[in-house]
Amino acid sequence: MKRQNQSMINEFILTGFSNLGDLQILLFFIFLLVYLTTLTANATIMTIIRLDQALHTPMYFFLFVLSCSETCYTLVIVPKMLTNLLSTNPTISFSGCAAQLYFFVGLACTNCFLIAVMGYDRYVAICNPLNYTLIVSRATCMHLVLASSFCGFLISVVVNVLVFSMPFCASNRINHFFCDISPVIKLGCTDTNLKEKVIFFLSILVLLFPFVLIFISYVFIVSTILKISSVEGQRKAFATCASHLTVVFVHYGCASFIYLRPTSLYSSDKDRLVAVTYTVITPLLNPLVYTLRNKEVKTALRKVLNRYSFPKTV
Repeated sequence: MKRQNQSMINEFILTGFSNLGDLQILLFFIFLLVYLTTLTANATIMTIIRLDQALHTPMYFFLFVLSCSETCYTLVIVPKMLTNLLSTNPTISFSGCAAQLYFFVGLACTNCFLIAVMGYDRYVAICNPLNYTLIVSRATCMHLVLASSFCGFLISVVVNVLVFSMPFCASNRINHFFCDISPVIKLGCTDTNLKEKVIFFLSILVLLFPFVLIFISYVFIVSTILKISSVEGQRKAFATCASHLTVVFVHYGCASFIYLRPTSLYSSDKDRLVAVTYTVITPLLNPLVYTLRNKEVKTALRKVLNRYSFPKTV
């Protein structure tokens, strides 16, 4: 009887913003503006780092990769969300939902690991500056980036298998604006308790473990900075870490609120607002923080603009 009450689902309906009525048009233009700004800001960061030799350092190499990853991350979520805001039938195919969840989780996990790697880079630069170029070599940078991506997408494979290997009940309505883990797994017909425990463990691995490592790194960093005799030296050292710390707290804070708790505590309205923050706002925040708070990036931006600006006409 249980099997007869199940149906083959070919597509899902994303009901994330459907209760807002005409406000969806306003949201469309707001999110479109933020999305285009995000693409422009990340493209600007990557272009500056690519063109300015002074930024060809491990710190900015990691920032370049993070900006590239964040751009791909928004491409997975935002275009489909914008399309659905204008649609009277906001659907996504079963395979499309699986692909969206796979790339979303893979890129999100990769970003978490990359931010932790950037913390390690700051630790070596401040606590062991004489051996910095030996420890954080070009080869090491590549290995750390590849390891972050490999681990991120390996975890994503596990999550996708857990979520989409179960049968789904007749309801195909996902109470969200994209295929996230909790809203999709709620549609399962079978007992999902074990799957949820495994996903929760993976969330701890991706969010809590790197955050603890970053915290330990900054304990050593602060201890080292406080030993610097000059106030100006301390200020410069803290300034190099400020941008990274801002990204750490926003990125890990939003993600932890959603994923470091049981699925039973999922609250659609509140969680949807937080999800907008980490899928739409945070990717814009990263390049803005590194541009506005970083003197080297602002100097490089001015140099690039002056180099490629049109000559003045007499």
